[in-house]
Amino acid sequence: MDTLFQQHIPAGFHPASKVWIYQSSRLFSIPEALEIEALMEDFVANWKSHGSDVKGYANLFFGQFIVIMADETSTTVGGCSTDSSVRLIKEIETLFKVNMFDRQSLAFIIKDKVQLLPLAQLNYALENSFITLDTLYFNNLVATKEALLDKWIVPAKDTWLATRIATAQTA
Repeated sequence: MDTLFQQHIPAGFHPASKVWIYQSSRLFSIPEALEIEALMEDFVANWKSHGSDVKGYANLFFGQFIVIMADETSTTVGGCSTDSSVRLIKEIETLFKVNMFDRQSLAFIIKDKVQLLPLAQLNYALENSFITLDTLYFNNLVATKEALLDKWIVPAKDTWLATRIATAQTA
């Protein structure tokens, strides 16, 4: 699986640009992805904060992750403009019957595919070698462009999961 997504992130955004990542409960079909792209393009073209245009970006990665980014160097993204991005994601949830807000579902790259694992099954997956400390994990908690580029897809041992994995392996 090609994980080189960085080339699709706009260079003209400040490294501290805010990032939000939403993980779908399933892979989108190609027709769905095209429809989502149109929704995101429309959203970004009309995204405002306190009446000012937001320098924004949105894209669907790996057919399953929506990344939204706002460069706040000229316009700060307030609560209402953040809420509007959440409304977009909720609209996508409704249209395509997916869950985009399940923070208990972890995404790993296993056998060259994105595989979702419920957090409750993490220990079982470790004990049975479905995942290891070196399994690539989608760290959807990254909050800036810089972190997105460097720390989104990384070995599980380099994320917040490291302490949970270490605890599971010593138990």
